[in-house]
Amino acid sequence: MGIAADFVLIVLAGLCGALLARALRLPLLVGYVAAGVIVGPHTAGPTVVEVHDIELLAEIGAALLLFSLGLEVSFRDLQPVRRVALLGGPIQILVTGAGAAWAGVALFSMTAAESAWFGAMVSVSSTMVVVKSLNERGVTTTLASRVMIGLLVLQDLAVIPMLIVLPQLGDLQHAAGKLAAAVGLAATFLGAVVWAGTRLLPGLIRRILVWGPRELFLVAVVATGVGIGFATHSVGLSFALGAFVAGLILSESEFSHQALSDLAPLRDIFGLLFFVSVGMLLDPRYVAAHWARLAAAVALIFLGKAVILGGVARAFGYVNMAPWIVALGLSQMGEFSFVLARSGVRGGMISRDTYSLVLTCTVLTMALSPLVSGAALPLGRAWRRFRRPTHPVRVVDPLKVRLSNHVVLGGYGRSGRAAAGILYAAGIPVAVVEQDHALYRDAVEAGLKAVWGDVTGDEVLHAACIDSARVLLLTPPDPGTVELAVARAKRRNSSLTVIARAARAHHLPTLHAQGVDTAVLPELEGGVEMVRQALARFERDPSETARAIDEFRNRFYQRG
Repeated sequence: MGIAADFVLIVLAGLCGALLARALRLPLLVGYVAAGVIVGPHTAGPTVVEVHDIELLAEIGAALLLFSLGLEVSFRDLQPVRRVALLGGPIQILVTGAGAAWAGVALFSMTAAESAWFGAMVSVSSTMVVVKSLNERGVTTTLASRVMIGLLVLQDLAVIPMLIVLPQLGDLQHAAGKLAAAVGLAATFLGAVVWAGTRLLPGLIRRILVWGPRELFLVAVVATGVGIGFATHSVGLSFALGAFVAGLILSESEFSHQALSDLAPLRDIFGLLFFVSVGMLLDPRYVAAHWARLAAAVALIFLGKAVILGGVARAFGYVNMAPWIVALGLSQMGEFSFVLARSGVRGGMISRDTYSLVLTCTVLTMALSPLVSGAALPLGRAWRRFRRPTHPVRVVDPLKVRLSNHVVLGGYGRSGRAAAGILYAAGIPVAVVEQDHALYRDAVEAGLKAVWGDVTGDEVLHAACIDSARVLLLTPPDPGTVELAVARAKRRNSSLTVIARAARAHHLPTLHAQGVDTAVLPELEGGVEMVRQALARFERDPSETARAIDEFRNRFYQRG
């Protein structure tokens, strides 16, 4: 059956790997990579035959995952992190590349040319792994996540000049002209894509919805993602990067939420193909024969990249948990390391031994990345207890009127905007705290009293009059942000009632342990309200319906 049999084998192996990973409380990604090792060409047992065809399908998985990320993260979301991405990104790439190049010569006996390639391959991180991990944890919209996404976009773009300059290290004068031409072409093409997508695409999709059945919407959305991705690939850019840009374009339209919902199953299946294909590259025999060298290389990559990335995040003003999350979240090597490695070995610029080292380190760091990034919050908390720092936080506009017996609302995103509107309409005084300056301006323009800054900062909480507040309402989904905000708020006001959002059901016990009085799961509350509306159509007694819903809600939250 050819590729059909391979597809069935991969899906079954991925399911087994995912179930095992879930039983061991590991991220699904680890199970997928392990499944790839089992069905890969380097191990006995059932083996994928058409490896190249599966790799091509895996590229579609990468594009769909990046496309869905673009649907979730708009241009507006990336505005606050443009400084660290545009300035900090090149700094991180250069410093990481230089450090890895030195290690290649001093520790791994590489030639000077090979070490330059090695430095470039280590400097980039895995967009696929990071996005998958953020989706699993439900934290794609936090500030630290936006910083990571901004840096990843810059890294992906940086691969273009790397592929031009590295093969011509001995003739940099001619490489400069090629690089300038490639950058100009890329900028022109991406600008044209954004212009056409924002001006023409929404109208075209509206017309499709009028013309045909509902399923044409999904076909149009997928065609948009992979079509723009292929167009960017045809001019020398990344296929996945083009899909990400397509998602950003659609995220500004009214179709983004439904498109993301329809795309999710397709994205997850093709994403499984990608991570299984990564596992298929790992040769256990090579690992066994060079385990000491590989262990040293993997440890140095994780440690070195984490220190550099954390330093860059801290240098650009990010404090508390953000440097830890960025540092450990981006400390792996990435899928573009494969692209660079293949280009180098085909051109005779790197040896087969260096190619095998890079290939194996990339797979291992990608597989271990969810475990490493999961240690960010515990390590950050331990460091904070050890140092007990007090960072001065810049506040743009403290409240001009002293409030008391009010609600301090942390976050003015979708949930925060709804909460603020209801509180305002009910006549309850509310002070909004928002770190995204664009959202802060939205709150001010809506007539709300607002403070710009990080809700975990002492000075920001003081500016929001936390000392005299009655309730602290936290909408950020990140448990680490909630923990720090609660600790500092209750240190100033011990009688404060804290209500916080839970991103996942398993976060509920953690939030209660951190001092949250009431934790709310938005998905549950949305489902409860839908059921209440449905029961009303059956002419049930409203008091019985309310009692049944209250009993269910209480059981759920007590169990959580």
